Amino acid sequence: MTPAAFSTDLDNGILRLKAAGDWQARHLGAIDEALRDFEDDAVGRELIIDISGVGRLDTAGAMVLERVLRACSRRTQASRIVGGSEAHQTLIANVAPHVAPCEVEPARRNAFLMMVNRLGKGIVEGYYAALEILNFVGLTLTTFARVIREPSRLRVTSIFYHMEEAGVNAMPIVGLMSFMIGAVVAFMGAKILRLFNAEVFTVELVGISVLREFGVLLAAILVAGRSGSAFTAAIGAMKIREEIDAMKALGLDPVETLVIPRAIALILMMPVLTFMASILGVIGGGLVAATAMEISPAFFVGRLQETIALSNFWVGLIKAPFFAFVIAIIGCYQGMEVAGSSESLGQRTTLSVVQSLFIVIILDAFFAMFFLEIDY
Repeated sequence: MTPAAFSTDLDNGILRLKAAGDWQARHLGAIDEALRDFEDDAVGRELIIDISGVGRLDTAGAMVLERVLRACSRRTQASRIVGGSEAHQTLIANVAPHVAPCEVEPARRNAFLMMVNRLGKGIVEGYYAALEILNFVGLTLTTFARVIREPSRLRVTSIFYHMEEAGVNAMPIVGLMSFMIGAVVAFMGAKILRLFNAEVFTVELVGISVLREFGVLLAAILVAGRSGSAFTAAIGAMKIREEIDAMKALGLDPVETLVIPRAIALILMMPVLTFMASILGVIGGGLVAATAMEISPAFFVGRLQETIALSNFWVGLIKAPFFAFVIAIIGCYQGMEVAGSSESLGQRTTLSVVQSLFIVIILDAFFAMFFLEIDY
């Protein structure tokens, strides 16, 4: 009894497969994977299978040889099986009509039903994701309450480190973008208002839009893309390296150690970033007003003080801690949910930014309606 085997060579552009041993069902499992790899590599080429070295051949062996020859009907017409005894050739001829083709007709699906099904699955997944995030919010708040009762558990060094990483280091990009947004708002507003000889109202446009909305919103968007994703990546990398499991084994609470310092740091720094963004946005608008509309800086500042209520500034500042809390919680939650692979880390980092921006926009709309109702 000799196990089935085969060898291949290339002769004048013709691929040859030389079979040897006993091609019976009990021996085919050992060479099936190699045969399938050979089929994939030899697609579309002329193939001659030589079975003169085959000892015993049963129905399974004959069907495998025929399958290799056909390779899903992608061989040339010159491909054939040669050699072997008359009994072997007869057996192969008998099984050839029963070898099923590889082509499978694709399933016919209704595009509308597929769209509705995908939408339904998305809604259900979003519902459960919202519940999980709310559960994580509750866990974070209860852990924070425990830390407040025992101040010695608060990791002050970690808080200051994340204040620098997430806040101070984000100031250049937040300041530059806010300055440019203020300038663009002033320029576009002046272009439209000039049609009505009302360029002077550019001051109100810049003041209200930047102080009330654009300053805090732009700071939140940049922090979500920069710091929120960094929270997810850092905690996710710890999850992959099983450092979080090691912390639990040492008796350390990951929420208390990793989440609370990041949330506190971002909540403390977001109002600072918002203040800076608002001021630089107004300065950018004032610079455009001075250069493009000949509105002097003194007139711009004077009209800003006369016409813009201080409440617009406080509205933007009030929203900052809420946005920071959302960004920090989602960033840390997605990091905790990393499944242990680099692919999962990338997916969770992307999801962190998307969810943070989505909820920040929802919260901003809620605050806008709330302050409108209370006429503030």
